[in-house]
Amino acid sequence: MAAYLQWRRFVFFDRETVKEPEGAGGKPFALPPGIAVCDSGRGSLVFGDILRLGGARSCGGVGRVGAARARRGSGLGSAAAPCWKACLAFASRRKMPLSSFQAYKLRVTHLYQLKQHSILVSVGEDEEGINPLVKVWNLEKRDGGNPLCTRIFPAIPGNKPTVVSCLTVHENLNFMAIGFADGSVVLTKGDITRDRHSKTQILHEGSYPVTGLAFRQSGKTTHLFVVTTENIQSYTLSVKDYPHLELDTHGCGLRCSSLSDPSQDLQFIVAGDECVYLYQPDERGPCFAFEGQKLIVHWFRGYLVIVSKDRKTSPKSEFAGNEAQNSDKQVLNIYDLCNKFIAYSSIFDDIVDVLAEWGSLYVLTRDGKIHMLFRKNLFEMAINLAKSHHLDSDGLSEIFRQYGDHLYNKGNHDGAIQQYIRTIGKLEPSYVIRKFLDAQRIHNLTAYLQTLHLQSLANADHTTLLLNCYTKLKDSSKLEEFIKTSESEVRFDVETAIRVLRQAGYYSHAVYLAEKHAHHEWYLKIQLEDIKNYQEALRYIGKLPFDQAESNMKRYGKILMHHVPNETTELLKILCTDYQPSGDNEGPGMLEGKKANSEEFIPVFANNSRELKAFLEHMTEVQADSPQGVYDTLLELRLQNWAHEQDEQIKEKLHNEALTLLKSGRFETVFDKALVLCQMHNFKDGVLYLYEQGKLFQQIMHYHMQNEQYKKVIEVCESYGDQEACLWEQALGYFARKEEDCKEYIAAVLKRIESKNLMPPLLVVQTLAHNSTATLSVIKDYLVNKLQKQSSQIEKDEQEIQKYREETTRIRQEIEELKASPKIFQKTKCSICTSALELPSVHFLCGHSFHQHCFESYSESDSECPTCMPENRKVMDMIRAQEQKRDLHDQFQHQLRCSNDGFSVVADYFGRGVFNKLTLITDLPSGKAATTIEAGLQRELLIHTKRST
Repeated sequence: MAAYLQWRRFVFFDRETVKEPEGAGGKPFALPPGIAVCDSGRGSLVFGDILRLGGARSCGGVGRVGAARARRGSGLGSAAAPCWKACLAFASRRKMPLSSFQAYKLRVTHLYQLKQHSILVSVGEDEEGINPLVKVWNLEKRDGGNPLCTRIFPAIPGNKPTVVSCLTVHENLNFMAIGFADGSVVLTKGDITRDRHSKTQILHEGSYPVTGLAFRQSGKTTHLFVVTTENIQSYTLSVKDYPHLELDTHGCGLRCSSLSDPSQDLQFIVAGDECVYLYQPDERGPCFAFEGQKLIVHWFRGYLVIVSKDRKTSPKSEFAGNEAQNSDKQVLNIYDLCNKFIAYSSIFDDIVDVLAEWGSLYVLTRDGKIHMLFRKNLFEMAINLAKSHHLDSDGLSEIFRQYGDHLYNKGNHDGAIQQYIRTIGKLEPSYVIRKFLDAQRIHNLTAYLQTLHLQSLANADHTTLLLNCYTKLKDSSKLEEFIKTSESEVRFDVETAIRVLRQAGYYSHAVYLAEKHAHHEWYLKIQLEDIKNYQEALRYIGKLPFDQAESNMKRYGKILMHHVPNETTELLKILCTDYQPSGDNEGPGMLEGKKANSEEFIPVFANNSRELKAFLEHMTEVQADSPQGVYDTLLELRLQNWAHEQDEQIKEKLHNEALTLLKSGRFETVFDKALVLCQMHNFKDGVLYLYEQGKLFQQIMHYHMQNEQYKKVIEVCESYGDQEACLWEQALGYFARKEEDCKEYIAAVLKRIESKNLMPPLLVVQTLAHNSTATLSVIKDYLVNKLQKQSSQIEKDEQEIQKYREETTRIRQEIEELKASPKIFQKTKCSICTSALELPSVHFLCGHSFHQHCFESYSESDSECPTCMPENRKVMDMIRAQEQKRDLHDQFQHQLRCSNDGFSVVADYFGRGVFNKLTLITDLPSGKAATTIEAGLQRELLIHTKRST
């Protein structure tokens, strides 16, 4: 427990009585006795009236100073006007508008203005008796000139009439608590501005009047402190069933409790006659021995404000107010609990309430006066006091900031910047920078930014601003001193500094920073785009590690190739073969030779074909496994040079180089691409070579045909005709279409066609019919030979036919004999095991006999001879195939006649494989037609073969 008598006293506040406007004489104005309820928040002071005025009851009006906009016809001339005259004078002096509205018909008893919302909650009466009503007002919305009343509901708990003693509202608008004289507390949960979205219930019931309520929010946990005249309790509202804990067994009087700010960890302050106690939701904290009967307790910006009497009086007798002591003097003390001193102490006559707004305290007394307490600028004293009490750095920084603000407002900018410098590390730099952005304050801003960088607390924006200050001041010495610090002492963002210096035109400084701190991209960008020093940029790239050299050559290679082509080409050769950084740079990977992909640098030579050819030839010489793109580009380049060359000797040389490159075997995987290149440049030898490599014999022949090289056509047919027989047919068609005398070539082609039997004679004749120069003598020998061969074939076929007829006659006679004459079985041996036959035995008309057990072991059917069955099956398969073809032929002919699109029918059957030749393993030799065997005779022979025992 700390006794306040041991605390030092300081006068940190000045006292001033609010006066009438200058036009009214500047005299202190007096508030009428009707104002007894007041509150502050959201930039305004709120007043309510409850007392009689001149024998007539006031109208229950509510007035606001500060936030509401001045309106004509605000009701100042109504019956409530006497209550607001003083408010109007106060508002005029503060140069703030005043608004008023009628809240209740009889009286206003309680007001609560939220700090973060334009919501006012009031308790009052519209009729005589204990019928308090709660009204919620939205001060930003209007209803007929007055604020919009969003909700009205009775305040009494249940149906018990009782007096409202205190009121509090949570800033999230989801909780409202009302305390009563009978010890009850009613909690409203949900949206307090609407009836539908909230629920009201009795939270607390007791025997002692409720004197104070306060919400405390910590993270997602919400607590409600409830203090009565005899105890203190804490309710947890974020848990179901609202568990509570009794914190102490003594309480306080009305208006003698408050909630501190985060500087005191949002503790609940309860002021008794002997001590002031601080509470957490689950325990009691420190207490301070401040004697005297406490009347009012407030918390203001880290200060505890207490209004007390000089003599002791029990708080129990003071619940309904202190009317018996209204004439007594009252003491207002302002305590700094952290630093243990009294910041202000003064005596007032009968204080109504103390309001905090606009950074000052306003004391309302019953004699109608308003006293304003504002803090004095005793900063040197405050600093010394803070240091003597070992105040932490945050507290000192706040004092320095306030001192700086004070000096800045007085126009002492040099002194102000010195104080702001002392806040570095605690105060947000933007707070200071905004004040000194004016060009006339650039020296002060530069000093602040320099200190910010020295303490390594500057970001990229601060560096940008400081460098801009240097360039505006044209202070080159300071600028060089700033950027040429050793690398270990760099306290700024180097990249930002380079960018700012470049924009300001300080290229040499920017290049220095880029090279010193290895910002290679910035160095090259400035050298190439600003200074235009291409040789130096190329030299710098050659010193870089492989990865960075490669990426920068890809980025800037075209620019360098345009201005320094030879040097750039040499560097690229090194980069793509065995790169070693030049200079003294050594590090990880420096000594290990690396090589880039040469194909990726081909676009660099877009307008430098000479250098490109040198680069590509170098790569193919030193690296046989160079990427394919290198060979493709080199081939295209050589073909271009060959196509445009006029000198025959040089052209022949280029021709041989291109052909040699084609024959190197590097174009097998990109055959099409190489062929397109040769065709584009009309490189005939290359085209023919590629055709031959790709076995495109028809293309070779067509190439010669297009050039009318008849001998070449015959040579192609002779060379590749065995691999592609159709070449002779195409050659015959080609010569047949020629009107020139091509008899020699036609005869050569016909000779080969005849020897290989490549075309039917009729087709040959039809083909040659297109040639008007081809006479009968050209094909005479061909036709004679063909006719002779066909005649011999006809004779051979007739002999075969006669043979089949004789065989058919024999088979028919055999069938007749089997039908008319008995069959004598004289076999003595089994046809399977060749052993002597024994009964039981099996005999077939075909003449084969078997043991019964042999027949049952080897036979697949009871009605077929095991020996004849394979041959019989071949015959039956042939018969079925013929019948199937006959049926399919009839169906095909029918569909072909009935269809509108005969081609679709043919294509359908062709796709089903109908026209494929059906080859059976039972096919007779080619010289013997299967059709000569009568199908009916074969079927009859098989049917009459039966089993007998």
